[in-house]
Amino acid sequence: MLKPNKILLVHPLGYRSESSGRDVSRIANIMPPLGLASIAAYLKKENIHSDIVDYYAKPFSDQAIKEYLTNERPSFIGFSCTTSSFLDGVRIAAMAKSMLPGIKTVFGGPHVSALKTKILEDFQEVDFTVVGEGEETLKELIACDGKMDATSPQYGLICRDKEGRPFFNGYRAKSIELDTLPFPAYEKLEGYPHAYKLPIFNYPQVPNSSCISSRGCPYACSYCDRSVFRNSFRYNSAEYLYEHLKYLSERFHIRHVNFYDDQFTFNRKRIEAFTRLMIDRPLGMTFNCAVRAEHIDIDLARMMREAGCWMISLGVETGDEDLLAQHRKNPDLTMLAEKIRMIHKARIRVKGLLMMGLPGETRGSIKKSMDYVFSLPIDDINVSKFTPFPGTPLYEKAHELGTFEEDWEKMDCMHFLFIPKGMTKKIMERFFMWFYIRHTLRPKMLVGYLTMIWRSPDSWKRFLINLGGFLRFAFTDKRIAGTSEKRLPSTGKASPYPG
Repeated sequence: MLKPNKILLVHPLGYRSESSGRDVSRIANIMPPLGLASIAAYLKKENIHSDIVDYYAKPFSDQAIKEYLTNERPSFIGFSCTTSSFLDGVRIAAMAKSMLPGIKTVFGGPHVSALKTKILEDFQEVDFTVVGEGEETLKELIACDGKMDATSPQYGLICRDKEGRPFFNGYRAKSIELDTLPFPAYEKLEGYPHAYKLPIFNYPQVPNSSCISSRGCPYACSYCDRSVFRNSFRYNSAEYLYEHLKYLSERFHIRHVNFYDDQFTFNRKRIEAFTRLMIDRPLGMTFNCAVRAEHIDIDLARMMREAGCWMISLGVETGDEDLLAQHRKNPDLTMLAEKIRMIHKARIRVKGLLMMGLPGETRGSIKKSMDYVFSLPIDDINVSKFTPFPGTPLYEKAHELGTFEEDWEKMDCMHFLFIPKGMTKKIMERFFMWFYIRHTLRPKMLVGYLTMIWRSPDSWKRFLINLGGFLRFAFTDKRIAGTSEKRLPSTGKASPYPG
């Protein structure tokens, strides 16, 4: 007999657990699954019991899943998946169904929100998918014990009708007011906060954590997936945000937070009020955030610095203004350079976020990106490999703009699966390595990393412990050392949408 009102929430890894110790991405950054933690807190408020298993923090969790299913016998098992981790979620769902044939499997996240009914058409292991935000939809699904059909009043779900055909009953009419949500159930994450780490050299103190204070984005860039939040953009109030940080400080002794909002400073009044609270009632915490150049100025930057802002990330994407204009609005690299210098003047570290391999990329545009970045006071960079994810405007026409190998397991922004016309994978990989090597070996960058000995001593400790893995990545461009690619055990299916 399965227990109603009970769900196990799972964050899949996306590749073999035995490879996790050699995964440079995981070594550098382990982010808590905040979406699942938010859902768990909401379900608790609705008297629905949940637990979380996070494979990213605890890769060898198959046995923990089996023991949980045997002992707790939940009616539901839910998965939050990216494109690269989806097939791992399917594998775990199949394992759960083999142990508890009556258990219902629910998938959420950007991948299934983008592909909608195609997921249930191709994967019998999936019973339901949640399109959009998960809190209210999952509560309603559990409340009716998964007894859904085409006449059910619940929205935001995809399930099968009596003939086994998938159907989508439509989007929810109203989005959640974010200030009404309880703080995420961090306590349900085993080992929190010490099992989780921000990127190396991106924080001054430990323990640290991630936080999200908004949902959605007001912009519509060609490379971004908006399947979950669509055109909405909402944010917590300054008061809620302050109380959230206060809770993290008092309950878990967090000393630094990285806000993973797409546009942290979009509402200037909110951030002004938040910084005043942090200045007037200090929590002894610092924070990072991401901003768009149009929404930051010197006065706001100085207030943020006084409130504890340690680093700001900005989306540069490319140093070729003509290429940038093809993919986002207001591609003003001169203005962006001025804002980067301004943030540096306010004594806040600057991180540039770039993308290599956008449609239209050439050798010349990559060289322009290097020259642009190296001319500015940028303290750190992150260069991702462009991937046309389902749900993005570029996904539907990727094959027209270059060659695209749609291998879901490797769609993690660390593989060149899309190659623009006129380029080759070999050239792209060579430029990618050369970009990082040139950036790292510049004298001012070496001096900057040396200052991290006292500015971020924990980062240096982690760097030295994992030095071999970082060097292998720098000179071989392999995310997982000792392998040419990451593969899951066979599910009997490849991606149903081959490149």
